[in-house]
Amino acid sequence: MAGAQIELTLQGIERVEAALGRLGSADLDDMAYNVGALLEASTRERIATEKRSPDGAAWAPWSDARPATRQPRHSLLVQDNHLLTSIQNHSEGATVKIGSNMVYAAIHQVGGQAGRNRAVTIPARPYLGLSDADERAIHDLIAEALAEVLQ
Repeated sequence: MAGAQIELTLQGIERVEAALGRLGSADLDDMAYNVGALLEASTRERIATEKRSPDGAAWAPWSDARPATRQPRHSLLVQDNHLLTSIQNHSEGATVKIGSNMVYAAIHQVGGQAGRNRAVTIPARPYLGLSDADERAIHDLIAEALAEVLQ
């Protein structure tokens, strides 16, 4: 996937790994799929309404000149919803990838120089990553799946 992405691999203590081993591959695929769906929804929410990085820091506002080029319905990282609708997840086994294939996705994630002669500085506005709430939700998903196996 071009653009920007993060990759997570579910791993942990030996008992958890043994329990994961007792999960059938279909169960592990389902768990990873659910984690991917959760992170995709969380990332889209972050872009659409929260306007905060996964660590909770507010994104840098537009430059003074930028709002003049936007319509009222536009907001940070949302003009025509291309980035928002490009967020996808892919899971395989215990691995989940989430990101965007948009060519400009990375510049918004990490910031940098853009435009003609790289004359414009775009501040980082991280949208990919795990928030504390994401981590708790993933923990709950995994704990629920493992509870069935460990009984």
